[in-house]
Order: sequence, then C-alpha cells, then structure tokens
Amino acid sequence: MELRAYIVRRLLLLIPVLFGISLLIFGITMLFSPIERASLYVSDPKQLRDLASIIQTYGLDQPFWSQYGTWLGQVFQGNLGWSKVVSMPVWNAIWNFLPATLELAIFAAPVIIFSGIFLGTKAAAQKDKPLDHATRVGAIIGWSLPNFWLGLILLMVFYGALSGLLPPGRLSIGMDAVVNSAEFARYTHINTLDAILNWRWDVFLDALRHLILPVITLSVTNVAFIMRLMRSSMLESLGKGYVLTARAKGLDEKTVVNKHARRNALIPVITISGYLFAALAGGAVITETIFNYKGIGWWAWQSASRLDIPSVLGFALFSAVLFVLVNLIVDILYTRVDPRVRLGGGIQ
Repeated sequence: MELRAYIVRRLLLLIPVLFGISLLIFGITMLFSPIERASLYVSDPKQLRDLASIIQTYGLDQPFWSQYGTWLGQVFQGNLGWSKVVSMPVWNAIWNFLPATLELAIFAAPVIIFSGIFLGTKAAAQKDKPLDHATRVGAIIGWSLPNFWLGLILLMVFYGALSGLLPPGRLSIGMDAVVNSAEFARYTHINTLDAILNWRWDVFLDALRHLILPVITLSVTNVAFIMRLMRSSMLESLGKGYVLTARAKGLDEKTVVNKHARRNALIPVITISGYLFAALAGGAVITETIFNYKGIGWWAWQSASRLDIPSVLGFALFSAVLFVLVNLIVDILYTRVDPRVRLGGGIQ
C-alpha cells in the first residue's frame, strides 16, 4: 500500500510537469506563421489545399491561450498533424517507427549497462592495478570516439571491405519480403520478437545481423561513460565506514564488494541508466541515420532536415513524455535498491 501511494503521488506530480512541457512545445510553434502552423491540425494532405479554412476552423489567428487549448484538445484526440516526410499522420508515424527504435534500445541498453557496471566494479576493486589502468585507458578512448565516425568506420569495414558481412538497414531484401507476407504475423513489429513468435529463425538471425553494428556503435561510448561513473561511485562506497566494518568482521573481499559496496554505488548508475534507455528509446538519431535503420531517430532527422514542423514537434512531445515516465520509473527503482530511501520521499 505504501508503494502504491508513493506511485500515485509521483503520477500526480507528473501533471504540472507535462503541462509545462506542452506549454513550452506549443509556445515554440508561435514563432511560425498561421499558414505554417496549419499543418499541425491536418490529418489528410487534401486539407492542405484550403489553409485559410484550417486557420479559421482552429482559430490560428486567435490569442495564445485560445490556440493552446485548441491544440491540446487535438493532441488528446491523437491528432498531431500530417508528416509530409513519410506521408502519414504524425501519430501513426510515431507508432510506425517506434518498434524499430525499441528493438535497438532493447539490445543495446543491457550491453551498455551491465558491461559498464561489471567493468566499473572490477576497476574500483582493483584500483591502480593493471586491470584498472587498462579499463581507464579503454574508457578514455571509447569516450573520445564520435559516434558518427565510429559508425562510418564499422560500416566501411564490415559492409564494404568484408562484402556485406554486416549490412545496414533492419532486414535483408529477402527477409523483408517474408516479414511483409501474409504468412508472417506481425504481433509487435519488433523483428526479432516477431520472428521468435512465428518460429522463423532465419528472420531472427537476419534481424540480429543487422543490429550488431548499430549496437556496437552505441555501446562503445556509453559503456565507457557508465564504467567511469560506476568506478567513481564504487571507490566512494569502498571508503565508507560500513565497508570497513564488513572487512573488520572478516568477510571475504568478493562479498564486501558485491553485496555491501556495489548496492549503494548503483544509485547514480540507475539514474543515468534510466535516462540512457530513454535516450535510446527516443531515437539514436546519428546511429539510425548512418545505418539507415528506420526508427524514430531516423524519422526525426529526416523531418528536421526538411522542416517538417508537425513531425518535429510530435517527436519533441513524444521524447519529453518518455523522459518524464522514465524519471518516474527511476524514482521507484530507488526504493528497491537503496534501503535508505523511504517511500515518503528522500534519503533518510
């Protein structure tokens, strides 16, 4: 009951936050003319032929608060405008490209988070020893590599020099035809998961092959960051009194590190990991563009480059809501990881 009350309180706090976000996003649209903003209310391209009618119908020449209320009403009805980049309503575009990005995030996030935690823990436990020095050098190199450069190099080597060993995109032409055939049931539009549910292991392996390079590109930089954060947090925990007491009691070093120190060191890592997953699920713009991986990030880049206002604002609204919800989940995880965190709020 206590946890349920805490979740309810946090959900209630989301209301003013989401209101402020929507107000900011809509405020940006006021920088455009009514004719440019008219596309925010279009659900069919034929409507664009009579922009004057749209301006009058939705009051785009009215005061700010009147326009904001009208726009918010349209958002609640699922009308975010028309995406000219992909020729479909923005709401449909989000749901169309989201599964691809989620698939990438589902595979990349565990690699990044668990590798970073493992390497950071080992480095801190063996401070100033060869393993610590090696991981620190690796972290510096990984953190210094730009994603776009690494992605291009990987693509040149594994797709160009090695004759298409690891190709871009989501599926090969043959497997894409299978996935879009009547015999293949699309449950989630996440290729690997749907392949398993359809018992098509050839599709699963093909989808996995296309995921390898984007996952590596995303992992190199982010693993380095998580590892450095975990190492720093672990070193701080290892110097605390309760760790010294555990050692004085004769507990073996493995138990001291993994059971006592690491649990408390995970607090800042959980925060960053939550936002990392939100960033991945919200679209890895550069990585998706380089590998022609048509997810939310690819769509956002195409929309921004063509000044597709409804699509850009729809993407911004989606990303903001996603980050707010992830922040709620992170807060709840705090109560499970750190016993000092009380559901009433704060660290006691």
